[in-house]
Amino acid sequence: MAASDTERAQQQIDEIEALSSIYGDDWCVVDEDEKIYCIKISDCLDQPKWTLCLQVILPPGYPTAEPPIYQLNAPWLRGQDYTELANSLEEIYVQNLGESILYLWVEKIREVLVEKAQSSDPEPDIKKTTEEVDEDDGDDFLLDYQPIQEDQIKMLNYMTSESQEDEELPPIHHGNPITDRRSTFQAHLAPVVTTRQVKRVLEKLYENKKIASATHNIYAYRIYCEDKQTFLQDCEDDGETAAGGRLLHLMQILNVHNVLVVVSRWYGGILLGPDRFKHINNCARNVLVE
Repeated sequence: MAASDTERAQQQIDEIEALSSIYGDDWCVVDEDEKIYCIKISDCLDQPKWTLCLQVILPPGYPTAEPPIYQLNAPWLRGQDYTELANSLEEIYVQNLGESILYLWVEKIREVLVEKAQSSDPEPDIKKTTEEVDEDDGDDFLLDYQPIQEDQIKMLNYMTSESQEDEELPPIHHGNPITDRRSTFQAHLAPVVTTRQVKRVLEKLYENKKIASATHNIYAYRIYCEDKQTFLQDCEDDGETAAGGRLLHLMQILNVHNVLVVVSRWYGGILLGPDRFKHINNCARNVLVE
């Protein structure tokens, strides 16, 4: 027999109480009403080298019918590391369908951190610039905030010389997410000089399951054609009427060129009205201005 909503709610309450007593100060309630929690996990208590924050949202169907929505946040967690850890968490969920799994998740993450501390992995270099990460393996799709370096801003207004291969995948940067009434907005930005690069960046973004599952991926790009002294520009609403045009207008006002901006929106079930355009533009402006 399927668990009723009341039973599920009770299971969630029991699990939350247990976790807060187990993890003490490392357990943090971000938003009680929205069931958003954050757990700080490290390799050891005394002098932690490796630390990670697991943020979870418990949907109404958890634990019997829906998995928690989660995000892994750590400046060093990227590419292969991120994918492997995310896969481990998915596996635990599948093996324990219908059960409360947050404790198992936290301990699995801790195990990974302890292994890292014991292995020859150098300590995380938090000051690592995004360029180094991009060279790492090109799979840099952590959806948490990445600071953009100053020289990368210069790249935005810079035409690649003809000798360079247009078709290489430009570096992609992810802005800080904005959440309002369960809807989350996040901007992604890449320097582009050809429409082929625009296509490559979009394809790469869509390889990321989280981005691909967004309700809307609104984008706009502006490329300056030196020879014709004109702009090649276009935009896409992706179901969010008029949002693409507004995004392009913002880029025109800020006078940016050779750049593609994509804003993902994950709809949370509550209509935001005109506020949604404000959030889309704010996300985009932040990632551009930074």
